[in-house]
Amino acid sequence: MPTILTDIDKDNPAYKTELFGPIATVYKVHSEQEAIDIANDSPYGLGGIVFSGDPDHGAEVAGQIETGMVFVNNFMATLPELPFGGVKLSGYGREMSHIGQMAFVNEQLIVKADKPNMDNLAGGLVATDPE
Repeated sequence: MPTILTDIDKDNPAYKTELFGPIATVYKVHSEQEAIDIANDSPYGLGGIVFSGDPDHGAEVAGQIETGMVFVNNFMATLPELPFGGVKLSGYGREMSHIGQMAFVNEQLIVKADKPNMDNLAGGLVATDPE
């Protein structure tokens, strides 16, 4: 049975618990920033949903939510093409999609010179500030 929880304050265990199932916590807020702060005030960060009359602005808000996945004007979906995973105590890394496959890869940089040149270490590579 779907459940909506309201009036959950910080002393309620549901405030800091990662709830699974058809459960939504709904908060009345006075500003967009207050909504973002409540969303981020959690040790968990699997996923979130932002509803907005302006999808572009909704995407901007979504970028401020500390979760591994945020859906704007849509419900959470899992497809093999989409990376799945959370942040904080909700997981490490991603699974599924190309991004998930890369979690199993140990990338390593190897720079090789044909012969040692003590006057030109690193093959003349110079790091520059992009600005």
